[in-house]
Order: sequence, then C-alpha cells, then structure tokens
Amino acid sequence: MATAAVYVAFVTSGFTFATWAARIPSVKSQLQLDARQLGLLLLAIPVGSIVSLLLAGACVARTGPRLAVAAASLTSAGALCLAGFGAHGGVAVTAAGLGLLGLSTGVWDVAMNAEAAAVEQRAGRSMVPRFHASLSGGTVLGAGVAAACAGLHVPVAAHLAAVAVLVAVAVPLSTRGYLTTGPRAAGHVPVRDALRPWAEPRTVALGVFVLSMAFSEGTGNDWLATAVVEGHHTSVAAGSLSFAVFVAAMTVGRWFGPSLVDRHGPRRVVRASVLLAVVGLATTITGPHLLLALVGVVAWGLGTALGFPLGISAAAEDPARAAVRVGVVSSIGYTAFLAGPPLLGLLADHVGVLRSLSVTLAVTAGGLLFTGGFRADRVDTGPADSPARAAATNT
Repeated sequence: MATAAVYVAFVTSGFTFATWAARIPSVKSQLQLDARQLGLLLLAIPVGSIVSLLLAGACVARTGPRLAVAAASLTSAGALCLAGFGAHGGVAVTAAGLGLLGLSTGVWDVAMNAEAAAVEQRAGRSMVPRFHASLSGGTVLGAGVAAACAGLHVPVAAHLAAVAVLVAVAVPLSTRGYLTTGPRAAGHVPVRDALRPWAEPRTVALGVFVLSMAFSEGTGNDWLATAVVEGHHTSVAAGSLSFAVFVAAMTVGRWFGPSLVDRHGPRRVVRASVLLAVVGLATTITGPHLLLALVGVVAWGLGTALGFPLGISAAAEDPARAAVRVGVVSSIGYTAFLAGPPLLGLLADHVGVLRSLSVTLAVTAGGLLFTGGFRADRVDTGPADSPARAAATNT
C-alpha cells in the first residue's frame, strides 16, 4: 500500500507540472506577453522552488512526509487555480500562483522523496529510480490531457481548476498509506540542526553530483530539440523526435536501472552511467549524421537517468537525517535547472546551440569526481528500526 501511495505522489506531481507547462502558449496569448515578459513570468516557479527547498528539509523532518505531501498538494491545487484565473487578464495573479506553485513543489518534492527512500529501505532493494520514472509518466499523461484540452478550446482556468480538484482529493487520500506518518517516524530533528548537513562533506558531494546530473537532464529537456535542428541542419519534426527519444531513454533507464543497482551496487552503476552519458553527449555533438546523433541521444538519456534518483536515495540512507539531507541535496541540484538554461543561451549566441552542449559534457563528466559518497555495494538494510539498518547507516 505504501508503494502505491508513493507512486500516486510522483505521478500526480508530474501531471500537475505538465498541466501548467503545456498551457503556457495559451496563457502567453491571453496575457499578450512577449518572449521577455513570458521568460520573467516563468521564473516564478524555479525561484519559488529554490526558496522552498532551503526550508523543506526542516519542515518535512518536523511534520513527517505524510502531512507535508498532503499540505503541499493542497497548496499546489490552490496555486493552479490562482494561475488559471490570472491567465484571463491578471499577470500579477498568475505570477503569484506560479510562485506559490514553486514553493509547494519544493516541499512536495522533498517529502515524497523522503517517503520513497523509506519504502525503498523497507523493501531492501532499489526503488527510487522507478518512482522518478513514474513522475515522467505523469508528465507525459498531463501533457497529453492538456494538448487535448487545448485542441478542444477548453478555457485555461477551467482546465487548471479541474486538475486542482483531482490533486486536492487524490493525493491527501493516498498519504494514508505512508510508512512515515509523523515526525518520530520521519526522523525528527530540531530546526537549529537543519543547517548541519550543509557542512557534511558527503552530503554536499552528493548535492554537487546531483547538480551535474540535473544540468545534463535540464539541458536535454530545454535545448536538445533546438540543438539538433540548428546543429544538424534538419527539420523541426526531427528535433522534436530527438527530444522524445531522450525522454523515452530517461524513462526506460529509471524503470529498468534498479535491477542493475541491486546487482552491482550504486557506486559502480553511477560511474558507468556518467561515462555512458558523456559518450552519448560527445556523439550527439560531433556525430556527422542525424542517425548517429540520435544514437548518442539514447546513450545520453540512459546515462543521465539514474543520477538524480540515486543521489536522493543515497542522501536518505539514514532515516534520522533523511529529510534534511534530501533537502540539501535537492537544493544544490535544482540550481542547475535555474542557472543552466540562461548559461547555455548566452554561450549559444557565440558558438551555436549544439556546440554549447560541450559545457554540459564537461559538467556531466565532472560529476565523476563526486561519486565517492555512494555505497560500493547494495545493502539490504531491512526495516527502519532494525539493527542491520542502524549498522548500515553508521558505516
């Protein structure tokens, strides 16, 4: 039951974000925004998320994942409604809704990852990557529903409000199945201790590693299609296909990767994954033909897939510190999504979009330097209160 409940949180999180993201063109048209104004408006979500992530670890440790996910989902539902109503003429209202959506998403992300880690530890096998794969599935589903609504000319406000009702009902109900229902089970720590993980070398190293993987993933999401079109002189349809291939490879890697983790251990899998991503990026950038470049895209997506979820899983190994450490790692990692797109955009003006991906290659390769925090072997730690778990988290 706990596993199903966590899947609901991840799928619904992806569905919620995609609901908004897929209706951005409609909002842009209704509010009569130019590209610069739209860019400023869209900053509200990542800025809200970064601010939230800095505080989310202490919040989740204090309340427990069950209450945190329920509260964050209700807040996200309200934020969707606010953004939807603002799309009919109120830029300030839309911005407020998006900022609130970013704030709630940060708490939701940390809380559901902390619960996912608890479920994984109880099962004694790798599961967090599959939860992240389900988030991608929710994103695809949400985008599909949004596309249908746009095609049927469903008003943005009505669409977002309907999704908000679904989220507000489904997610809080699903949290009844969580393992960690309160601060004692979540690993309660005083708020004054929330800053301590920022001074832990292993936690910071995991955060930097996650940043490198988030940079790789974010670059693929934001720039791959354009890079293929401009750099390989092909059609827009081929560019869209490359993006679809990348997302599919990421999803496949996250769904089937846990069996490799259980067999070979996180450290070996992570290092092999980074090398695969680097080879894929290099092939995407330098491949003389589109077909070879697409092979590179597959390798890039597969190699990037496990980095973020395994980093989160490693940060949450000690149940007593899971929430605050996941908060730190997420905070460091998510800065890649905020800084990556504009950085590559500035560089692309001088060398072209495809060549600017060389920065992504370098950042991804640099992640190898921060993989020492992963366990060499997979440890079957058993239930959270078992002696085996205590011994594993103290090694």
